[in-house]
This record gives sequence, structure tokens and C-alpha cells, in this order.
Amino acid sequence: MKSAIFFPSVILLLASYGLASATTYNLPPSPGDTVVSKFQEEDTYIPAEQDETLLDVARTNLLGQMEIVRLNQNLDRWLVKKGQNVRLPNRRILPDTPHEGIVLNIAEYRMFYYPPNNPGKVMSFANGVGRQDWKTPLGKTSVAKKVKDPAWHPPESIRREHAANGDPLPEIVPPGPHNPLGAYALHLNLPGEYRIHGTDIDKIYGIGMQITHGCMRMYPEDIQTLYNAVEVGTPVYLVKQPIKVGWLDNTLYIEAHPDLEGEEMNQAQRYEFALQLIKKTTHEDFPELDQEALNKALTELSGNPTAIYERLPGQYVAAPAAPPLPKPIAVVKPSIAAKSGVATPVKTTAKTAKVVKKAASVAVKPVKKPTVIAVTKTTKKTAQAPAPKKNVLLAADDVKKQDKKVAKKQASPSGYYRGT
Repeated sequence: MKSAIFFPSVILLLASYGLASATTYNLPPSPGDTVVSKFQEEDTYIPAEQDETLLDVARTNLLGQMEIVRLNQNLDRWLVKKGQNVRLPNRRILPDTPHEGIVLNIAEYRMFYYPPNNPGKVMSFANGVGRQDWKTPLGKTSVAKKVKDPAWHPPESIRREHAANGDPLPEIVPPGPHNPLGAYALHLNLPGEYRIHGTDIDKIYGIGMQITHGCMRMYPEDIQTLYNAVEVGTPVYLVKQPIKVGWLDNTLYIEAHPDLEGEEMNQAQRYEFALQLIKKTTHEDFPELDQEALNKALTELSGNPTAIYERLPGQYVAAPAAPPLPKPIAVVKPSIAAKSGVATPVKTTAKTAKVVKKAASVAVKPVKKPTVIAVTKTTKKTAQAPAPKKNVLLAADDVKKQDKKVAKKQASPSGYYRGT
């Protein structure tokens, strides 16, 4: 597995990765391939420039909070010491949707935009999404209008909630640094005033979490970029795909994310759902998988694409077909979510239980991994990259407790934390 280590002085490399603007990927040249990457190396690390938190690193690199925490389960979220290597995402599997307009995969707190005037490219942005009790809707919609410097008129339901918590809201929050809508808003063609919008200074570290009342919240730089790029009428696909699979150069990758709060699958259900996706993609009932890599991906849930299967060049590949379009949203109901690409828990059959039980003991030849490479400041020398620390996996309950502490610590004194 290749690794790239970037040093602070390599300004151009860091800027191209995402310090200055959203990351833009080239779409794979081979039809049917859906894994994109910024660099050839599989893993990317940067050294912390000072003692800081993972949240600070996420903010600097325009990444979501849960995204960077899951990728660095061996680091303390609240203290990364100067010089420690922090892992950044590189490869991503595109959601299983048409490659057009805006696609938000709620399960990974990430948005993808396919610019119509720049075919062959896709832009990616971190997002905050709806809380468990104020879910972001699913389905296909479109951009209804664009508003710069919007004023926020909190709905009566949100004002009641804030009043009950002792932080009453005014009827109108004017534009400014404490406006939860930020400086730009894209209204969606949905009932209920759903928007893709920026954020205020009070909730800047909540990007990449379940923090909103259903809207999609973005970093100020990212919403400005998206606002200037999209036109009214741009299609928007809202999906929930915690597990994705995709091809790159005859290798199949899997990417697995934790379930959202209140929507947990157990390990057997997650494994069966992954097998269904793999069989559908490989067109094989029993593909020869790297079982160890598959189990690791479905256990760690780091969101990092992992190679699990390799096909021979020229092996049968079905012509890529556009996925079925999600139905337009009329009313947010569970039935709509079920028709919009949501990964719902799957019943575990006796056959699947047997497969799961045998999975760990199946001896499968692992996918060959490339040599580890370290990229230095000004030379082209290659060297053995430092071995990452042993992963310390967080139990699901521990992660949720930490996330609730994060939300509590980030509560705004002005009472606008819950926002839109």
C-alpha cells in the first residue's frame, strides 16, 4: 500500500489537495469505473504543524469531523501533537447515482457536484446533515432559487424547541457572522424550506456531523464555490449509502461508513448487504474475495476504500447503466427513503448466517498491494514510510458519547447552535 507524506513547505501540493478550495477529481477513463483519487498513492498523511485537535486539521483541509476521526482512530481527537502524522482521505467511491448535478450521500456527510461545463470532473464537499429527530429527506429534487446574504426566519417549531431549551430565537436573524445560513443559500424544490447553505462562526466545527434541522450545511468556502457554479434547476440527488462498491483498473473496492443514529445494522446484516452489492457488481454468485480485507472494512467503518477483489483483464464487464432515478420528494416518509437508494437493514437468512460464520476461516489469496512510498519535501527519493500506530477501534457507544460531547462543547453562547 503506497503512502504519501506531505510537509508544510510543499505549499502547492497542499493547496491542490484542498486547503484553498474543494477537492476536484478526474473521473476514471475506463467506463464503469467509479473510484476517484487525487493522488496515485493510496494513503496520504500530513504532519501536524503544531499541537492541535483533529477538528482543527479537518477545518484546515475542508474535511468533515466524523470523516477525519474515523480515518485516525489511533489519534486523540482533542490533542494531536506537533509532528504527528494525520491521515487524510484520498480515494473515494462515487455514490451509485447518475453522474449529474449535485449528489449528497447523507451516510458519509459528503456532497459531489458534476459540473456540466467541465465533463470528466467531479467536485467533493463535506456536509453537516439532519439530526435523528430532524432527518434530511431523501429522493430527487432540484435547485429552486439562489439567495446571497439570506436572513433566517426560524420556523415556529424550531423557535419552540429553542425556547424549551432556554435559548429563545428572534423571529428574524439578519445576515451576519451569527446567521446559521451563512452568506449563501441554495433553496431546494421541496416543501419545508430545505436548503444547502453555509454556516456561521458558532457552528464551523459541526461540518461532517448530524447537527441540522434537515438542511445541508457547508463550510463558507465550499458553499461560495458551489453557489457560483450551479444554476437554478440543477438536479439534486439526496441518497443514503453507508456501503459502496466500485471498480478501478479491474480492482473492486468497498467503502463502509457507520450507520446514522437510530439506523444501526448489526454485523451480519452489514455483511449480507455488502455481499449483495458485491455480487451485483461482479456478476458472480461466489466471487473470490479478499475476506480479511472485507471483514476489516466492515468492522473499522473508516470510510476508506479497500481493495477486496481483482478480476482478470478482459473479464466480462457489463455495460454501465444509469441507476434508477430516485422518485421526487412530495412528503418526507419512510417509504420515500426506501425508494431513494437508502441502505436499509436486511434480514439475515440461515444461508447468510452460515456464510458469515465461515467468512473469517476462509483462506483467500489477498490482493497484492503496491510498495509503500514516502514523498519528501524536494527530492524524488523513495523510502519506507513510517508504520502507522496500531488502530484503537472505538466502540459505537463510545463514539456516540464523544460526538454528543462535541455538540455540547460547540454550543453557541448566542443560542444559535441548533440552527437550520
